[in-house]
Amino acid sequence: MLNRVAVLSDIHGVLPALEAVLAEPDVAAADLIVLTGDIAAGPQPVEVLDLLAGLGDRVCWVGGNADRELVEARAGRKLPIEVSNWAAQQLRADHLDRLAALPLSVTLEVDGLGPVLFCHATPRDDEEVVLVDTRMSRWAEVLADVPAEVRTIVCGHTHMPFTRLADRRLVVNAGSVGMPYGGQGAYWVLLGPGVQLRRTDFDVDAACARVTAESTFPDAAGFADEYVRSPHSDAEALAVFAPRDGR
Repeated sequence: MLNRVAVLSDIHGVLPALEAVLAEPDVAAADLIVLTGDIAAGPQPVEVLDLLAGLGDRVCWVGGNADRELVEARAGRKLPIEVSNWAAQQLRADHLDRLAALPLSVTLEVDGLGPVLFCHATPRDDEEVVLVDTRMSRWAEVLADVPAEVRTIVCGHTHMPFTRLADRRLVVNAGSVGMPYGGQGAYWVLLGPGVQLRRTDFDVDAACARVTAESTFPDAAGFADEYVRSPHSDAEALAVFAPRDGR
């Protein structure tokens, strides 16, 4: 049984944002850090993976679509997102082996919540879209194969934090550490015995300057401006994602 679990999702290779969250006292004191996917696809993939790997057994890794796609890109697939094509070429063999072996989901016992299922997008698919306002019939379909004893599901993928009930289950989206939609900062979740949506403030200008200076991605500055500064509102992001949830 884990007393406290910190959930970090969608880091997307942004080292300063990850460092800011790892410096949080509640993250440092957590029994476990769970990563719910899309860890390295961004401007500092090697640095992010090495920092997390250095934490050893304090970290539980779950795979996301972008992690899978980095492995596929290294094997020759051309991705539509240029930073992912670039990031895939930066990775060492040990990085690729780790990403290739990531599970689709992990279930852990958390104090006050019982068995909690952690996944990236949905329990059955690493890129399926569900949103805070997704209709109930869609949630029922997506969660149909989740064991009855699992009453809490924690995910990421859409970069917008929320909690909601879906047919007696609590669904929690951890938001995004490195690529948030809806506001600046690094978003994450603290579990046990309840659920806390958390946001870590950091110096965004300094972080963007670091990404630009330290990354060899040709458009590192553009990436930082587009994603670390979080110019896109949650309303804009929901409008883009909505057609993908089957509505």
